Amino acid sequence: MTAYIIRRLLLLPITLFGVTLFVFGVYSFLDPAMKAALYVRDIPKTADALQRVIHKYGLDDPFYRQYWRWLNQLFHGNLGWSKTAQRPVLEALLYYFPATVELVLWAAIPVIFIGIWLGMLSAVHHNKPIDHASRVFALIGWSFPSYVYGLLLLMVFYAMLHWLPPGRVSDWVIKEINVGTFREVTRIYTIDAIINGRPDVLLDVFKHMILPVITLSYIQWALLLRVTRSSMLETLRQEYVMTARSKGLAERIVVYKHAARNAMIPVATMGGMLLIGLLNGAVITETVFNYRGMGWWAANAATQLDIISVLGFTLFNAVILSVGILFIDIMYALIDPRIRLE
Repeated sequence: MTAYIIRRLLLLPITLFGVTLFVFGVYSFLDPAMKAALYVRDIPKTADALQRVIHKYGLDDPFYRQYWRWLNQLFHGNLGWSKTAQRPVLEALLYYFPATVELVLWAAIPVIFIGIWLGMLSAVHHNKPIDHASRVFALIGWSFPSYVYGLLLLMVFYAMLHWLPPGRVSDWVIKEINVGTFREVTRIYTIDAIINGRPDVLLDVFKHMILPVITLSYIQWALLLRVTRSSMLETLRQEYVMTARSKGLAERIVVYKHAARNAMIPVATMGGMLLIGLLNGAVITETVFNYRGMGWWAANAATQLDIISVLGFTLFNAVILSVGILFIDIMYALIDPRIRLE
């Protein structure tokens, strides 16, 4: 496995090089005036001033020269200027990323544990009431568009009951952050609240996070439930499982020791891809709940035609996806020792 990991790590830069080539290829379709937004905060109002900016930064140079120059800036952490965030793109990514990480970490708990547990339970009790109930529950969750589900939750728990507000934190928490009475150490507010010794802030963070976590996790674990159930049903029909039962082993040992581990291979693939997708930015969920994470920022950048921010977001996602797929492949061998990654 060590040789495989080393080989994949060596191939990772080549993959990322291809990604940068694709991203810059999209960027090259912009005219020089739009490219100038990468270097200046405000586009000059006169044609002469604009031409000076274009000439100064070589925005009308051939593709290969512009690409090499952009790649060199990329190595130095310069992804351009985000008009939406009013800061460099790299700073904007690092600023909004912790909020998305926090949301994904809390959403991952029900996605992984509820989805896998209900999927296994449904397969073990095939065609029994609990199987039918879980399938209906999963079908409803998977059929609903996330924005519809989120809006329904907002209508009931915020507009009607006034229990769970949108946003990331309340205004009074933002004021305390601005005046310095609450320190942003990690920008993951559940952790920062514990560091600051502020249970009131922790409670406020949870109140704002409940609805987006439910929206994000319900749709995802509904899919994971269906995958787990199908994989587990197929595994329980294998000959080695029947042999284990014929030997008089307890059903619990047959299911959880012999069948479950093999059934988890496709589940690990799907679960890993779901978590990577969530980490890339839950754009719709964050937008519906005005949860100011990376997905919310990317959606605003897209609606305001902030092309540079969108390209930076795309490049950041590609890095996460490439590294995440490597970890998923490694998980195969950890779950099933029979698999050898050569």
